[in-house]
Amino acid sequence: MGKSSIKAWAWAAAFWVVAPFGWATEITIDAPGFDDTSVAYLRDASLSVSTLATPDNTPQDLVAAARADYTRLLGVLYQLGFYSGVIQITVDGREAANISPLARFGSVDKIKITVLSGPVFTFSEASVKPLSPATALPEGFIAGQRAFATLVGDAAEEGVEGWRRIGHAKARVSEQSITANHRNHTLGARIAIDPGPRLTFGALNVTKPTKVREARIREIAGLPTGNVFSPEEVEKAAKRLRRTGAFRSVALTEDPAIGTGATQDINAELLDSKPRRVGVGVEVSSREGLAFSGFWLHRNLLGGAERFRVDAEARGIGGDTDGIDYTLSARLDRPATLTPDTTLYLLAEVEHLDEPEFNETHARIEGGFSHIFSDKLTGEIGVGYQYSDIDDDAGQRELEHLMLPLRLTFDDRDDKLDATRGIYADVQLTPFVGLNSDAAGARLYTDLRHYRSFGKDDDFTLAGRVQLGSIAGASLTDLPPDMLFFSGGAGTVRGQGYQSLAVDLGGGNQLGGRSFLALSAELRAHLFTEWSIVGFADTGFVGEDALGQVNGDWHSGAGLGVRYDTRFGPIRVDVATPLDNDAGKQFELYVGIGQAF
Repeated sequence: MGKSSIKAWAWAAAFWVVAPFGWATEITIDAPGFDDTSVAYLRDASLSVSTLATPDNTPQDLVAAARADYTRLLGVLYQLGFYSGVIQITVDGREAANISPLARFGSVDKIKITVLSGPVFTFSEASVKPLSPATALPEGFIAGQRAFATLVGDAAEEGVEGWRRIGHAKARVSEQSITANHRNHTLGARIAIDPGPRLTFGALNVTKPTKVREARIREIAGLPTGNVFSPEEVEKAAKRLRRTGAFRSVALTEDPAIGTGATQDINAELLDSKPRRVGVGVEVSSREGLAFSGFWLHRNLLGGAERFRVDAEARGIGGDTDGIDYTLSARLDRPATLTPDTTLYLLAEVEHLDEPEFNETHARIEGGFSHIFSDKLTGEIGVGYQYSDIDDDAGQRELEHLMLPLRLTFDDRDDKLDATRGIYADVQLTPFVGLNSDAAGARLYTDLRHYRSFGKDDDFTLAGRVQLGSIAGASLTDLPPDMLFFSGGAGTVRGQGYQSLAVDLGGGNQLGGRSFLALSAELRAHLFTEWSIVGFADTGFVGEDALGQVNGDWHSGAGLGVRYDTRFGPIRVDVATPLDNDAGKQFELYVGIGQAF
């Protein structure tokens, strides 16, 4: 018995189950010559092994599983390129294949599975004909290479899909010849494809009534009727419908028949989502206090999959931030406006900010368009008006601004609430004009994040964040405080007081800055199934001018945290302290849902 066989036998011997009837069953897998990966394939395919691990299994269940394992394990051999293997399965010394399905067993003591691979087979022929220009056959499907059975199936599927990509929606495998030569240890695979006619998109047929109007469904799907058929366009149409949130289920299928004029109709089976949704959230910080938020959402306000959302939030309850901040906003999104991937939005917001360095009440209205360039890249452009009533260290004043917000976001993170790999980049540029002053300029804000995991099972994650801001073309007093930059708190530098870093004007007076930089780094270590620990360090800078060359200052903080994974995202608890010598000894506590960034 070879080394791999011994490993396989030792592994399988661990499958002992003491049944409630008082007997013990042992399963062994003897697979000489197989590597650990191949043994794992055999183990995972074995119905005997999975049945033994099932509670309340009976002897009859185990015998039936052993009889079924011949076919299942033979399939694994074919997948690995072995076509003359030998499989022997005994149940208490009797060949399982020879046991009657009606036989009754009082107990099963031992099931032994022996798998002999035989020689490796190679392709003597590997052909798919005819091929379309859009076909890319799987690597390894060529004469002389190891004849994995999966390659044959993949090649047949790719042969069909290659024709479908260029409009032949009804392409199919018309003939398939697979011949094993046991004398030469070779496998011949010949696959014939019938491309069928080239078709164009026909109609999108809604098969069941929904609360969204059919005309709007077709606009949102954006199926290019009259263009050459493409499976990619069908998938895009399905994604657009799912993105609205108006449908609980979206299934687009090709009509079996070819339509008049060589067209391919698409059938849409849609199930409506519940139209309304309500949500609440809470976050706590030892310095910033409690924050409560809630929203009310309607997914199909006017029958055209319009999304209407009202948000309300109260922050700073019981904190050291001087007072409570309030926000009330409403937003309407209408999908498929101008193009299937463009959404019209209308926004109204009223906010009161009672902060350590200022009091501000503002009202804002805005409208514009958001566009989805790809699954990872989105953009937004709008025009807005904001009225601000301000009382800060520069005095009491009222400002009015006309703004042109522009935004571009790239996001390929694997999980938005608990990313372990990927990049997030958000760039916001807002040109503005003062309507009751001579101020005119632009505000730039960028948020960049990168995640990388390493170690066994990617148990460690490095996360980095850079926030950068700059305002050009206006003085500090020409801008409302919510457009200026502050640093400190959960979103910038943990351990430092909320918005504790600003521009020092002298005499104890402070305003937000026109330049801003914040750097954050975290090392996340996954300990157990649900628990992780996190070490982090943050630093931030605020300056008076746009380039950070005048009257600027830094502060820093660091700390430790724990995470508990839930299906809503990780529950986060962080404890942080300042790193600056003059900051005094203090600790800040932050609790929330989702990673800090």
